[in-house]
Amino acid sequence: MGSPRRIEARLRRVSTEPSADVIVVGAGPAGSAAALVAARAGLKVMLLERGPFPGSKNMYGGVVYGRILDELIPDWYEHVPVQRWVTRRSTMVMDGDRAMTVDFRAQAWGRAPYNGATTYRPDFDSWLADQAVAAGARLVSSTTAVGLLTEAGRIVGVTTDRPSGDLRAPVVIACDGVNSFLAKQAGLYHHPESSHFTLGAKETLALPKETIDQRFGVRGRDGVDIEIIGATQGIPGGGFVYTNLDSVAVGVVVGVDELATAGLRPEELIARLKLHPAIEPLIEGAELKEYSAHLIPEGGYKTMPELSTDGLLVAGDAACLTLAAGIWLEGVNFAIGSGARAGEVAVAAHGRNDFSARSLGRYRRLLEQSFVLGDHERLQDAPELVLSERVQSNYPAMVCDIVEQLFTVTNPEPKPGLRRLVRTAARARGVKLRHLARDGVRGARIFG
Repeated sequence: MGSPRRIEARLRRVSTEPSADVIVVGAGPAGSAAALVAARAGLKVMLLERGPFPGSKNMYGGVVYGRILDELIPDWYEHVPVQRWVTRRSTMVMDGDRAMTVDFRAQAWGRAPYNGATTYRPDFDSWLADQAVAAGARLVSSTTAVGLLTEAGRIVGVTTDRPSGDLRAPVVIACDGVNSFLAKQAGLYHHPESSHFTLGAKETLALPKETIDQRFGVRGRDGVDIEIIGATQGIPGGGFVYTNLDSVAVGVVVGVDELATAGLRPEELIARLKLHPAIEPLIEGAELKEYSAHLIPEGGYKTMPELSTDGLLVAGDAACLTLAAGIWLEGVNFAIGSGARAGEVAVAAHGRNDFSARSLGRYRRLLEQSFVLGDHERLQDAPELVLSERVQSNYPAMVCDIVEQLFTVTNPEPKPGLRRLVRTAARARGVKLRHLARDGVRGARIFG
């Protein structure tokens, strides 16, 4: 990249002329995918990253799903910096010191082309940005886009935090993360309320690989992803545990407003989760390596900003493209998918020499035809159901009540029937059967 002085000199030199055909702000998965597609098409691409390197400012608490990478980098799984391939998915329901788990294994997920993988974001983001650079994109790190550059009401680039650091391009792709400043400045955000955001926090705990393999029942590069309901002390959200090669990530995702109202800190919730009898034996003796937290846009389809305007496209977390649907908790693959489509639209706009809102509006249509908006639209009512009080508090207790009574031997009394157990548990937890039925029908409509 050269010395900071030489970089600043280059920025000053290009500030009065087009700096690039496309400026991508943010070298996360969305930004690097956009830069990769545009650079491969021969466009001059500048990829800005506020951190010292891609991934240095990022964290997440889940799994990277690779199918979207198949079209961008067909042999990606031979090169991506993976910790473990997830061959075991578990959904755990907690209440007090009880837990009920549905556990699924698929060894096919541990062979090419694989399904999901745990990976460290600094490693993954740097790798994906390297693919964009290899295709011809120019990565400029330690540079923050502080605003949009406009002329005659049209976006023509960005201003940066470097001296005389205006950068010009007919298309800007905003991948600047949750609560995007650039999308807000462009007037594309209409739902900035904190109620649409959650806070994800996690601890990375060091354990020897052999210990992880033994405790989680895996071998080699096989890994485990556990999603947990009822782990957040009544605050809407959930918990998670997943395995890296020689560490385990334990964390929570909780509503921002409800967390503030409860007067709790996320690290307190993690501490309580780590003490649960279902979790403590898995991480006993582990050493804390890292704590991190990140704001997540979980309002879903109904709270997304407009995705384009004259000279601007919005992708990834900046576009609120995080799927929090209970069964599916995904973000990175939606970021890559939206970034790739944004890159395609930028290429097509250059081919027409038309960077108007109408021209760039093709971006949304492409997303609607793909899984990116297709999944979000179909599951748009899921966040409201999944984060409801009954699903978060009443049903976990009900499930544990039913399972505990089902497997408690009552000899010499006759075993209770399942319908009786459900009625008794619902009554004990203040759930009306009509509400249970209504939520069941609603869930079937959303996920069916």
